[in-house]
Amino acid sequence: MGKTFYNKLNRQLEDMKSEGKYKEYQFLKTPMSNKTVIENYDEVIVLCSNNYLGLSDKPEIIKAGQAALEKYGVGAASVRFICGTFDIHRQLEEKTAEFLHTEASLSYTSCWNANTAVIPVLVGAGDCLISDELNHASIIDGCRLTSKKVQRFVYNHSDMNDLEIKLKEAGEFDTKLIITDGVFSMEGDIAKLPEIKALAEKYNAIVLVDESHATGVLGNTGRGTVEFYNMLGEIDIITGTYGKALGGAGGGFVAGKQEVIDLCIQSSRPSLFSNSLPPVLAAMALEAVDYLESNPGIVKSLHEKTEYLRKGLKSVGLNPLDGESAIVPIIVGETAKAISMAKAMLDKGVYVTGFGFPVVPEGTARIRMQVSDALTYDDLDYSIKVVKEIYDAY
Repeated sequence: MGKTFYNKLNRQLEDMKSEGKYKEYQFLKTPMSNKTVIENYDEVIVLCSNNYLGLSDKPEIIKAGQAALEKYGVGAASVRFICGTFDIHRQLEEKTAEFLHTEASLSYTSCWNANTAVIPVLVGAGDCLISDELNHASIIDGCRLTSKKVQRFVYNHSDMNDLEIKLKEAGEFDTKLIITDGVFSMEGDIAKLPEIKALAEKYNAIVLVDESHATGVLGNTGRGTVEFYNMLGEIDIITGTYGKALGGAGGGFVAGKQEVIDLCIQSSRPSLFSNSLPPVLAAMALEAVDYLESNPGIVKSLHEKTEYLRKGLKSVGLNPLDGESAIVPIIVGETAKAISMAKAMLDKGVYVTGFGFPVVPEGTARIRMQVSDALTYDDLDYSIKVVKEIYDAY
């Protein structure tokens, strides 16, 4: 039986390789910034990182982590309600709530944990979920982890007419929870929060927004989609990450009303059964939020560089998907083609990622570029030249 099992796995892996869909890790040898050194490559320009604000190698954030490591050690080796909570967790959570204009927040080891934590505690028997079809996999898994007695609806991507149809179908559930990404990670487009909020009020629903690709990116001060729409304090529940724009080290959060956070503390499984966020990561995340508040100009600079890349790609005849986030995808069609194109670009010193099925639907594989404020305009000019060259060659 064991031999049959491993033969099956090997056939699956060989099929991926023969179809050109096999993913390989690249091993970085220097910190993440506008450029990094990858094993077996010279220094390359990075256009595939979530390091939107360029904070991953910021000295102030590194020093905050070093100080926390000296003060707190590696961690508490325990879940939070036993002995796994440090005062740095409280400081970070209070700062996050203040930053997002919510009553309270709770940290987790990732936003994946945050989404799979909060969604199952919000709904139960007699409740329903209504989720955008292009929501992140962590949201999908969070929905799957709810009780079988929870009714699930999926609405067409950003289709407000379909969302209203689903709300009407939902009828008189005790709780109707609408869930959406703020910025959709594969498309780079922004959720229609004002319309979603209006429909939620009309049909007595609540709204959860995952701001992982929006925090630090959208709004004049980087407070995300809610700030982009001037809706700070108006959304019921926000989830997000410290592992992208806010330093990039790791960690996630849930933010909202105090009773939501209290219920997560009491009942969410990732909080009850896994270790707390390491204090060194909490300290770096806290410093990243402080740095962003003290240097809001980096958000404007990111917006300008993103617009520069978009215009530059269009000027050479390429057609990136429209959007106002720092995610700039170009659809190329087949998965193997996207992966091969990304490899060819890396060979020329531009590090991008080709995404295909099952991350995106069949036939919509893409080269996804992500802008960081760490990038220089020379970096962007060279990247545009390389992307155009490889695109035309394929």
